[in-house]
Amino acid sequence: MASNHLPHPSEYKTASPLQVTERLSADVVLPAQFHPINWTEKLIIMGASTGGTEAIKEVLIRMPADCPGILVTQHMPESFTRSFANRLDSVCKITVKEAEPGERILPGHAYIAPGHSHLLLARSGANYVCELNAGPPVNRHRPSVDVLFRSAANCAGHNAIGVILTGMGKDGASGMLEMKQAGAYNFAQDEASCVVYGMPKEAVAMGGVDAIVALNDMAQRVLAHLATLSTRNGNRM
Repeated sequence: MASNHLPHPSEYKTASPLQVTERLSADVVLPAQFHPINWTEKLIIMGASTGGTEAIKEVLIRMPADCPGILVTQHMPESFTRSFANRLDSVCKITVKEAEPGERILPGHAYIAPGHSHLLLARSGANYVCELNAGPPVNRHRPSVDVLFRSAANCAGHNAIGVILTGMGKDGASGMLEMKQAGAYNFAQDEASCVVYGMPKEAVAMGGVDAIVALNDMAQRVLAHLATLSTRNGNRM
């Protein structure tokens, strides 16, 4: 039986280091192009870095089997992302897997960005799908949270719920603001429960966060917000 232990950053330091380059923005991967959203399917869009493996587990393990589709970018080398997804899958009610290009995003599923590519949200006809992009690192990371968040702003708008968790640096802050400007509601992990209060702090400072929440309460608060939207729209999640 596989261990439920999720890799700590110290466990993957021996892997090939992430490419370090100038701090390019998400513009090098995709433009900001907000589109009118005429559908109601909800999505949860999540990003994390240092300390994020356990933080992501704490959120996903509390998600019910019928929750909206979830896209996750965690800064991690490619040799670890598939095993990370598999270990999460073994302890969660939802299905967790490494994202594949063109894959339809389904309720009750979480899709982890592979360590070799940016994960983007895209549309194919009436469906949301995963898109992978091997473009340059953004904020010195590939996959980048800013790229995922911008793609959610572009494609999902007010149907997206953003979550930014523990991590060093500022990746995700600009993208989270873009999500908010497109109508998304965004959550940031609070300082007390973060391993490193970097990415959430930058997102708050930039103005893209609607609620600051302790890690243990994150899943409950996200689900409560979804329930509010469902009641308001007369639709189920």
